[in-house]
Amino acid sequence: MVFCRGCGKEIHETAISCPHCGAQQGTGGVSSTDKRILPAFLLRFLLGYLGAHRFYVGKIGTGILMICTIGGFFGVWVLIDLIMILVGSFTDKQGNKLTLWT
Repeated sequence: MVFCRGCGKEIHETAISCPHCGAQQGTGGVSSTDKRILPAFLLRFLLGYLGAHRFYVGKIGTGILMICTIGGFFGVWVLIDLIMILVGSFTDKQGNKLTLWT
């Protein structure tokens, strides 16, 4: 159970709108994931050319491609992923942004 953003009453966590006041509940279409930014950053920093951060977020196919291309055309892909992680736009396999903490 969670609390409504509008009236503060307790509602079910999957409710799209509050049954009491009608206030919309979601996160504006952006879902979160259980994957965190720090482990993705550390994996990218230590084993980025092997695509370890891609395997961490469930992107197995692109992780394998990073292994085959030594980090995506000799490191270009790794650099792009670093920037995406730092600005907070790196996503998991389902397209959910990584979270900073729980």
